[in-house]
Amino acid sequence: MESLLIVVGSQSGNAAMVAQTLKNRLEQLGIGVDMLPEDCADPSTLVGRSWVLVCCSTHGAGDVPDNLVALMNELADQSVDLDGMAYGVIALGDRTYSDTFCGGGRRVDGLFSLLGAQRVGSMLEIDASTQPFADEVALQWLPGWLQDVKTLSPH
Repeated sequence: MESLLIVVGSQSGNAAMVAQTLKNRLEQLGIGVDMLPEDCADPSTLVGRSWVLVCCSTHGAGDVPDNLVALMNELADQSVDLDGMAYGVIALGDRTYSDTFCGGGRRVDGLFSLLGAQRVGSMLEIDASTQPFADEVALQWLPGWLQDVKTLSPH
């Protein structure tokens, strides 16, 4: 696998913590990892990327966190072509808000798919009301996702 890009949408820091934990684990496994700067609104940073992992919390009424709004808007407005990109999504939410649970991650997933990217594996939905250690849940999910990536990758 070439270098993996992690995109973080974090309002209170939980998704950022998950992303950093996964970055550390992936690097321990010998996988190169880049993190998209949180204030990045340039959709060209995703173009040509083969592997992307999104860690996204949910804000407001099922929205992406503030730091991802501009990027999401630019991706949609410019109809950026993400064909050839494979991605995974870790969505954080609180099931007590059943109508909007993991809405941020679901919005990213929907947009990436609409723009031609292919999701690898199932989206991990982490419920803050029952799983207080989101990073541990993500670490348990990671090996299965990496296996799915390996299956898809020609390398």
